Amino acid sequence: MKGLELARRYYESMGAEMIRLRFPSYQDRIAAGLAGEGSECFGFDDEISQDHDWGPGFCLWLADGDFAEIGAELQASYDALDPTPLGYAGRKNTPEAAGRVGVLRTGDFYRKFIGLARSPASLAEWRRIQEYFLAQATNGAVFHDPLGDFSRIRESLLEFYPEDIRVKKIAARAAVMAQTGQYNYPRCVRRNELVAALATLSEFAGKTCSMLHLLNKRYTPFYKWMHRSVLGLPRLRECYDLLLALCGNEIAREKRQDTIEKICGCVLRELREQGLTHLKSDFLLDHCPAIIAHIGDKELRSSHIMID
Repeated sequence: MKGLELARRYYESMGAEMIRLRFPSYQDRIAAGLAGEGSECFGFDDEISQDHDWGPGFCLWLADGDFAEIGAELQASYDALDPTPLGYAGRKNTPEAAGRVGVLRTGDFYRKFIGLARSPASLAEWRRIQEYFLAQATNGAVFHDPLGDFSRIRESLLEFYPEDIRVKKIAARAAVMAQTGQYNYPRCVRRNELVAALATLSEFAGKTCSMLHLLNKRYTPFYKWMHRSVLGLPRLRECYDLLLALCGNEIAREKRQDTIEKICGCVLRELREQGLTHLKSDFLLDHCPAIIAHIGDKELRSSHIMID
């Protein structure tokens, strides 16, 4: 069973009843779910994931006032639940995983990832947040939220970046993809600079994954999961196999450049379909001025091309 489904069943079979019996006057004020750090929150967990920070557990999110009134007592009741339900062993927690499950303030949950106890209210606030933190703040699932406070912030974040921010990030990704994959990778190979070639290939793959998510209006997860996440995107999923081939040992060096160009071609097709460029060049950097021209905010439009 996947960790997210295990969390849901654990809450529904034991957590909900505990709240109903011990905290009846708060049962319409407590949000429950699982989100944040951990492969299970993205649905990417497997047998290897189960060696640490995995197992039965869920989050109970409270407003500040409710946390002050019942937070400690609710946590004690949560800790007293059967730690090995449904035939699964208890969680194997490392010190780094403290606070991933159990009773949390709604504001503290969001503050941990985006630095705010609310949705960002300006372009400057949006720009300060790393993409993978937004992915962690909005992954997983909410099982129950009668008050709606937790979900309101979540749903606001899931509406994705303001369009000016998204377009600026797309332009920056296009510039780096062109610089690393289309320009510097073949030059490094010709010079037999193999470490530099590997570095450019890695940078190209990472920025490509980010570009694919931006074009799908999805937040890019932590680097370990960004390629796996491409498989779940509604558009440009064909790039998953191209990236896999690009990084595989079986592909000859001379064929890697062809694969890079195929990936860039897929991205260019989507950029044109979204109306961000109409130029015919195959070199992504040539399209950056056309992309940037769609940005309304003057300061953002005039910032360095490779800065988000």
